[in-house]
Amino acid sequence: MLKFYYHPTPNPLKIALFLAETDLPFELVAVDTAAGKQHTPEFRAINPNGKVPAIDDDGTLVFDSTAILLYLAEKTGKLGGTPEYRGAMLSWMLFIASGLGPFSGQCVHFHHSAPEDLPYAKNRFMREAERHYQVLNDHLKGREFMVGDSYSIADISAWGWAIRGDRVLGGEGLARFPEVARWFKAINARPAVEKALQIGKGETFKTPGDEASLRALFPSNYAQS
Repeated sequence: MLKFYYHPTPNPLKIALFLAETDLPFELVAVDTAAGKQHTPEFRAINPNGKVPAIDDDGTLVFDSTAILLYLAEKTGKLGGTPEYRGAMLSWMLFIASGLGPFSGQCVHFHHSAPEDLPYAKNRFMREAERHYQVLNDHLKGREFMVGDSYSIADISAWGWAIRGDRVLGGEGLARFPEVARWFKAINARPAVEKALQIGKGETFKTPGDEASLRALFPSNYAQS
């Protein structure tokens, strides 16, 4: 059975939604990242990069949410879009993986977690997060879905970050990008979303904020200390 290594953060939530949409059987393996469980030798054997999500599909190891979504879509034949939209699918999946996701994550870090107030970094990552959301907003005008005319892993991937959009953007949040807000509301109305959000509810995860959790989450910051 597929093992799903999980923490309730944006990238693992994408995989949770795929599994909820497809009813693919899986075994949940909680990885408490604030407690440093992603750095254990056992987990590093699954993902050498020490991050979630990851899966073990009967011996086939896949890490990174984009790789996992593409892998599972190909394996199951579900939610992978149609051949004529393959180029668009790959483009938008990588737009999220290399742009929307990382800039959103860094925006949250410098506004909410950094030990120093760094105006340049805060402005840089906020402006880039906003720019990526504007690209997404423009793309979604007149569209129901991210790629083609059907719900797909591109929607799932974007949803995983949009669910944190208000925290990333602050202020009015996603309301500043009405096409994204419309699309997000429609995706959130899918029954599988609530099912995905319930995955891992029985697990206990450490609340980050103390020095130990910061060292676990951002180990490179403490490499010389």
